[in-house]
Amino acid sequence: MTDEGPEQEEAPRLSEPPESARLLFGDALPDAVRYAELLADAGVRRGLIGPREVPRLWERHLVNCGVLSEAVPEGVTLCDVGSGAGLPGIPLALVRPDLKITLLEPLLRRTTFLREVVELLGLDHVEVVRGRAEEVLGTLPPVHVVTARAVAPLDRLAGWGVPLLRPFGEMLALKGSTAEEELRGARAALHKLGVVETSVLSVGEDTVGLRSTVVRAEVGESPGGVRFAAKRARAARSNRSRRGGPRHR
Repeated sequence: MTDEGPEQEEAPRLSEPPESARLLFGDALPDAVRYAELLADAGVRRGLIGPREVPRLWERHLVNCGVLSEAVPEGVTLCDVGSGAGLPGIPLALVRPDLKITLLEPLLRRTTFLREVVELLGLDHVEVVRGRAEEVLGTLPPVHVVTARAVAPLDRLAGWGVPLLRPFGEMLALKGSTAEEELRGARAALHKLGVVETSVLSVGEDTVGLRSTVVRAEVGESPGGVRFAAKRARAARSNRSRRGGPRHR
């Protein structure tokens, strides 16, 4: 008789890429697989995702984020606010090499992981910036599109993301089934931030058979409103001064 000790629970395993992932990523599927493997291994070990998410990484995370590309115009600059483990920024980068993407994340362990992913996958059109949205205002060039996923309630998320936009840019927030309700509750706050039009989009269902819900908030001439325009101008002047920019007499 042998004492084998307590039986250990088997670690969740990453599944094979489903057909939806093959349709979405196309020629970039091998890189998507490498990213999924990194999330399932180092991502879990470093506490970036929970182990229970591993079996559903493909459809719940990579494909869910990648189909956001359907709502992003061609050839624009994009900032993924609170990028975390790279969702939705990395899937977007794999699907859309035409985009110039900034992954904005305040935590060191996450930006370290993101830089490793960007280097491993050779994503030359992606830059990782460590910081909070309010800290980079005026130093990070304004972008056409801000994206975010499960970062915060919509009104608070807009307060971080909208001021980073160029005039007439748009914020795209991946949300769940309560998107319409959340948007109704946030409209007043969005209006104060310079948002002139809002809508709820469904993406992915017609192309890969999986649906993702996106809240779109489009801004006018003053992203973030008057208060943020002044703050952005002050930050830009301060940044030029630190760089020793030209002085006007």
